Amino acid sequence: MIAVLSDTHSENGHALAGRAADAVADADEVLHAGDFTTETALDAFHDAADRLHAVHGNADSPAVRDRLPAARTVEVAGVRVALTHRRDGGELGLSMFGRERGADLVVSGHTHAPTTKETEDVVLLNPGSHADPRGNPEAHAELYPSDRGVRGELRARDGRVLSEFRVEGR
Repeated sequence: MIAVLSDTHSENGHALAGRAADAVADADEVLHAGDFTTETALDAFHDAADRLHAVHGNADSPAVRDRLPAARTVEVAGVRVALTHRRDGGELGLSMFGRERGADLVVSGHTHAPTTKETEDVVLLNPGSHADPRGNPEAHAELYPSDRGVRGELRARDGRVLSEFRVEGR
């Protein structure tokens, strides 16, 4: 399983609780779309996750920005994932970012709203925020390998499935 998170906004740790904490502990890989805020939070994620792929966000300290790229592309479970905190241009900007990187899935954060959107080229995923929801449910995403890609779930802190989606690999 791959756990997908964003927008931790913590001064003193990973702020994981409930289903998000379980998902990170059980995950083969963890994707984080930025805004850890501090090196302490980033280090706590490195300690909690066996394998962390992360980018920095707009609220990250200079020390976090020095350690993480603004964007990266990784392969997980046969799916090419383009990871960023945000892109100008909204959904169109994110879709173009994914297309430029040959991605099947674009993971972003920033809005704190857990959402998925299927576009012509890619699936857009914002896992929301597991720790600072700003009026949205505390959320994260879980990706499970399937025959031709991954099946995904947006989940609330209490474990409820908020929505389900699929991403096919190329």
